[in-house]
Amino acid sequence: MVTAIYPGSFDPITLGHIDIIERAAKCFDRLYVCVMVNADKKSPMFTPEERMEFVKKAVARFDNVEAETWSGLLTDYADQKQATVLVKGARNVCDFDAEYQMSLINKGIKSDLETVILPASAEYIHFSSSMAREMIRYRQPLEKYLPAEVVLAVDESAEQKQIRR
Repeated sequence: MVTAIYPGSFDPITLGHIDIIERAAKCFDRLYVCVMVNADKKSPMFTPEERMEFVKKAVARFDNVEAETWSGLLTDYADQKQATVLVKGARNVCDFDAEYQMSLINKGIKSDLETVILPASAEYIHFSSSMAREMIRYRQPLEKYLPAEVVLAVDESAEQKQIRR
């Protein structure tokens, strides 16, 4: 049985993320979507708990996918889950380069941990959580960017926080 992890901040989860999850779920026996705290992202729009709620709703349709949060080292999470593969998505060469470099670091820490980089599908190549946050701020319809299962919850959270302009 091959277990993989798809880590990310998912602030919020987008249709591009779902595309990667769906494709990875077909490749591995078990896939953990790991909602992580990214130290480089200084001001997330949603709390880790909210992001976890969104991800759980969005992945409920996949039988072999589970969502969890983790605030530690990803390689430690991989050890805990007995995962041998990390799944990453790449929209462009800059994403690929960053993910490739990170794969070398992870491999240096945990030599049996492989990284699979899936290219973004053409229809989602311009999708990012940053772009989705802008759509939320400017009250744009979210159905084109976010999984249907989370649109209402994201809207409600944004309204409650008065994020929207």
